Amino acid sequence: MKIKYSSLVMAILMPLTQVTASEISQTPPNAKAGECYARVVLPAEYETVEEKVLVKEASEEINILPAEYKETKEEVEVVPETKRLVPIPASYKEVTESIEVKPAVRTWKTSLKKKAYPISKTVLSAIETSGVNLKYAEPGDCYKEYFVPEKYQTVLEEVLIRNEHNETTILEPEFEMVEKTIVIKPAGKEIVEVPAEYEETEEKVLVEAEKTVWKKGQNPAQKVSGATGEIMCLVKVPAKYKTITKRVLKASATTKIVEVPAETKVIKVKKLLADAKVQHTIKPALFETIEKVTLASESRFDWIHASDKVDDEYKYTGHQICLTEQKAKILEVTKIVLDTPEHIEEEIIPAEKITVAVQKLIVAPKEVKNPIEAEYKMMKKRKKIAGTQIEWKRILCQTNMNKEVIAKIQNALNNKGYTAGKADGVLGKGTRTALDKFQRENSLATGGITYETLGALQVTL
Repeated sequence: MKIKYSSLVMAILMPLTQVTASEISQTPPNAKAGECYARVVLPAEYETVEEKVLVKEASEEINILPAEYKETKEEVEVVPETKRLVPIPASYKEVTESIEVKPAVRTWKTSLKKKAYPISKTVLSAIETSGVNLKYAEPGDCYKEYFVPEKYQTVLEEVLIRNEHNETTILEPEFEMVEKTIVIKPAGKEIVEVPAEYEETEEKVLVEAEKTVWKKGQNPAQKVSGATGEIMCLVKVPAKYKTITKRVLKASATTKIVEVPAETKVIKVKKLLADAKVQHTIKPALFETIEKVTLASESRFDWIHASDKVDDEYKYTGHQICLTEQKAKILEVTKIVLDTPEHIEEEIIPAEKITVAVQKLIVAPKEVKNPIEAEYKMMKKRKKIAGTQIEWKRILCQTNMNKEVIAKIQNALNNKGYTAGKADGVLGKGTRTALDKFQRENSLATGGITYETLGALQVTL
């Protein structure tokens, strides 16, 4: 980007041929070419501390609390409570007791009739194995044996009629008519003369070598309070060149070989598109669905409670088992037993009392000391850490700054709440005021746009 400067700025930027000994002593240390420095004011540094200040010392407050009494009525015992012992004789009662002289007997039989035959343990075990739980049977329960015939079902099944196989077909070759170019006269070569070529060129000749010189710079923020106006820039002065024009030989006279194309003729011929081939086609297998009768369930024997309803397919075999019971024999016996034993009962004779009015101490007199805490107040003080200083700082000035950099600074100030106005790349009064305010509120050096300020604004060059 090219920047136009005023005649005054251009005069400041004119190269200096030599630097005096006094100027060298006033130049920044460890400077590099292309960098500018200024003597800037580093503000004094302060910190705010809190200090605890005694406002009122601690003390005590003494209060005397008087005794408290209450008039009450009190009962006074004149005859104490006594006991009287009364003997109580034993009492008896008649009770009837049932005594089992023969226990009940349960038996599995072929029916509930008296002359029915008992069932063997082997049969009972086989019935329980079939899934009937006889442990929870009650007297009078009967189970009957039923025969369930086998069942069949009709299912559909696919049967292979013809296996999968290949069918072979012969395909004839395919042709198309196309145009073909044939050579009547082959290509050749001819030798042709090429004249020499010249051109004019420009050449740069070094007149003065590159060097670096100190220049007095102009601080773009010099109108801000705190600026010292002392700006020194180490500027790189580029080398000087002079351009001259020369006529040089570009290419010498020579000869070249020119290709002479061949003579051709177009004729029509047959072009093979596809050779004769054998085509194989896979024919899928064929199936037919048929009906088949299969066994769904085998025949079995089931034992079912006589009270349960069964389906028509169940056929009663005539076998059954029933649980019978011979009741136990009970004998009723009347006995005289002790109802309540002989014992002694106590009778309480209450005490005799009278009511008397008395004064009772509720709270004794006492001394109460209440401590009064000391009162303090937190005072804020501003403590000076470092005084104001003037030192060299690397800055931006007209020598190494353009409108794009100024616009970045203006945007950064606006974003941080310091009104710098429109980002137009011009370092006007509003921008300088906002910059000075930002530097002071962030404890930065004032009097120039230092690189520390650029870092705080997060502006990159």
